[in-house]
Amino acid sequence: MPRDYRAEYLKFHASRSAKKDRASRNKARRQLTKSGRVRKGDGKDIDHKDGNPRNNSKKNLRITSRSYNRSKK
Repeated sequence: MPRDYRAEYLKFHASRSAKKDRASRNKARRQLTKSGRVRKGDGKDIDHKDGNPRNNSKKNLRITSRSYNRSKK
């Protein structure tokens, strides 16, 4: 059975909580870009240590490789 991307988007990605989480992740990236710790196209991800994307405190953010951040559970 083929995957229904539209239904998946409407069910999860368009939800209010998913939008807030995504906005917070983007904000964390902008903060570290502004401080000069990461650059566009550098292949790095911003990792939230506690797994909560809305916790953008300096102690909770770290710069990791893309492969590490996207493979951790």
